[in-house]
Amino acid sequence: MTTVRRAVLTLPAALLGPDNPLPALRTHDGTHAVDDQTLAELPRDMARGIGRAPLRSLLPTPVRDGYGRERTPTDLDAIVIENDRLRVTVLPGLGGRVHSLHHKPTGRELLYRNPVFQPAAFALNGAWFSGGIEWNIGATGHTTLSCAPLHAATVRAPDGGPMLRLWEWERLRDLPFQVDLWLPDGSDFLHVGIRVRNPHERPAPVYWWSNTAVPEDRRVLAPADSAWHHGYERGLRRVPVPADEDGADRSYPLGADHAADWFYDLPEGQRRWIAALDADGTGLVQTSTDPLRGRKLFAWGRGRGGRRWQEWLTEPGTPGYAEIQAGLARTQLEHLELPGGGEFSWLEAYGPLVADPAAALGDDWDAARAAVESSLAGALPRAAVDAAHAAWREQAADAAPETVLAVGSGWGALEVLRGHYELPGTPFPESSLGPEQEPWRELLDTGVLPAPEKGSAPGAPLVSAPWRDMLETAPADPSTEYHLGIAQWHAGDRAQAVRSWERGLREAAVRWPLLYCLAVADREDGHPARAAERFAEAFTDHADRAGEDAVVAGALGREAVVALLVAGRPGRARETWARLPQEVRERGAFRFLEARLLLAEGRAGEARAVFDAGFEVADLSEGAEIIGEVWSELTGEHLPDAYEFRMRPS
Repeated sequence: MTTVRRAVLTLPAALLGPDNPLPALRTHDGTHAVDDQTLAELPRDMARGIGRAPLRSLLPTPVRDGYGRERTPTDLDAIVIENDRLRVTVLPGLGGRVHSLHHKPTGRELLYRNPVFQPAAFALNGAWFSGGIEWNIGATGHTTLSCAPLHAATVRAPDGGPMLRLWEWERLRDLPFQVDLWLPDGSDFLHVGIRVRNPHERPAPVYWWSNTAVPEDRRVLAPADSAWHHGYERGLRRVPVPADEDGADRSYPLGADHAADWFYDLPEGQRRWIAALDADGTGLVQTSTDPLRGRKLFAWGRGRGGRRWQEWLTEPGTPGYAEIQAGLARTQLEHLELPGGGEFSWLEAYGPLVADPAAALGDDWDAARAAVESSLAGALPRAAVDAAHAAWREQAADAAPETVLAVGSGWGALEVLRGHYELPGTPFPESSLGPEQEPWRELLDTGVLPAPEKGSAPGAPLVSAPWRDMLETAPADPSTEYHLGIAQWHAGDRAQAVRSWERGLREAAVRWPLLYCLAVADREDGHPARAAERFAEAFTDHADRAGEDAVVAGALGREAVVALLVAGRPGRARETWARLPQEVRERGAFRFLEARLLLAEGRAGEARAVFDAGFEVADLSEGAEIIGEVWSELTGEHLPDAYEFRMRPS
């Protein structure tokens, strides 16, 4: 008999901390982009998908960078789905991550299960953690919901047993989605029904990839003879599999020299699957209905940077991992178009696989694939997956939740109130509205956006066209102009955004939010000196207010010091640095910033001493090379392993 129950998972965990209080105006970094020359050489439909609705910014989501690296035992809310064959542990407060998939008859853990919770800056908006199965929606990269709570409740599965439903409103693309997980009685496979809906009249760009972490000492197999290779050099090229151009077998993650992606080019009509098998021919297989077209291997590789990242994301001595992934498009660089009023839905299945090791691990790639195909057909026929999806879609996808197990954000409830959407199966009740949504509800009800409490900063922004229209007709005051400018910036009307912020600044009692926005606009428009001055002025405005908090001071101070260094003004940067709270200056990111400041002041010996003393930049971004660049300015010596995070070949 299948059961769904609440549980508690205790892990050494680093606290997430507060979100960054500054609006996420900066242009998306494009870590996973491709250059124009590569784009011109790709198949036309692939190039069109890559060019579809690229993100201008991360608005309206906040940047999540308040975490550190000090871990203490922490209780995490969990939900356990269990039958006589599998035990599945889900973390509803952390993006609905499947933390564990335990096969009871063999006692095997089918996933890479991270023994710690350690956020790192891999999500689109910052905080992300490794391990398990994650559900990525929004845009190329790890979802902004990686470390966010989802709504969760029990629902009746197609077979009448209990099912776990997870759902939320994804804010980058303004779309609701659901993930339904159930274990048919006696089944070795976790069934996952997924639906993304577009309740709007306009079409929407859609991105989805389900990422599964597996131990990296596996062979990864997929039904393809070629793949699209993507590293960190902004390239995308077709390569043969399993042997790459140099003859190395890339079906083994540990065979890669550097971190990279291999997007398998599955033929039309081919059953969709990907598997990771150990030396005995046993392991995990993921399969799906046909709409989930893409399959991918991500490997960290043998390079120093990849190995350092593996250590960074867990604890010393923990074995490494790779990721096998499945998505709606051939590559993660593409987005599909979902018509207004339409939906995408599909079914995935995850479970154990046992294949003949002589064939599955042999040199004959066709025989290896055939061995997996044969074992999968016996364990879970393709027709059974299609039938399960049809039954779920017809009998369960719209079913009303029964017992609420967790509550997500209030943003979906606000959008349902505004748009009067009917979304069977995924209710967004008014009871989920919170303090962040209340000013916007008042704007919706009265046409007036209430000003924040005296001396307080403006609240969280909203940027979609309907909210922008309401802001344009609301009575103007500094807070409304601030939010209107953010919405205009998001829409690409940068000149009008600047005018709104300048109007707000003239009457603002609290100036730093508007000064910050204007500073970003100056930087994006290629005026680094003016941007630096405005960042510094924003920091000073905040610092002059007695009792202001260290979170805002740190966020503004970091922006100001970096901008002043870029503008060649180390003296002004030192003045700003001196006014930072001591607790802020002691953090690893600010210790590194001090080294950069000392280097700019010509005090290379003191800058080197900061490196020698050691620091950890908790929110170092994926693909970041700034530490290595600063080290190269200091010395011609080999970059110490502790600071080696470069993912490109050096």
